[in-house]
Amino acid sequence: MLTTLNTAYTDTRAADLAWTLGREPLPALATLDLELGAARLQLRLLGASHQVLLDEERGRCSETVACIPGSSTPLPLGVAKRAGDWEYEFAAQVEVLSPGQFAGRAQELLALVADHPHGLAGVFPGSPHAFTAMLARRHEGQVHWRTWHAYPQDGQLVATRTRVGVRVPAGPGRPTANRLRPSAVLTG
Repeated sequence: MLTTLNTAYTDTRAADLAWTLGREPLPALATLDLELGAARLQLRLLGASHQVLLDEERGRCSETVACIPGSSTPLPLGVAKRAGDWEYEFAAQVEVLSPGQFAGRAQELLALVADHPHGLAGVFPGSPHAFTAMLARRHEGQVHWRTWHAYPQDGQLVATRTRVGVRVPAGPGRPTANRLRPSAVLTG
């Protein structure tokens, strides 16, 4: 789904983005509710970038990547966390592109997300290349999402990748506790 966001461009550069887990839902300009098997996922476009809410019988996960006044957690290159039965992995990358490369990449990403049943993209007023886009899927029993935050004035594109899955404890026939198990709960 592609939408034009009715707001000012809040986060002005990639360096303003911060990452947090566990934040309560913030006011959203656009949302997309998805059922990925028994897992419910809500993709949320904020005036200050994105938030993803994952809810299933084992628990909840809330990821926020946004320009949040007073936030002291900058956007990390990577995070791996365990919480109970859950494993969470996050990675971020900033691409610096020429104006021509940026325009082409923006068109490519917006086309990818716009008609995808698990995609949500919002274009900010003033530039067709100022956008936030999100795409979710289920793969091998895990929930994955990718996001893109575009900053055309600086030629910067921030891409994030997140994976959430359920750990299998070590035991007979299971050589490692770190292997994520395909879960019937996280399907889609």
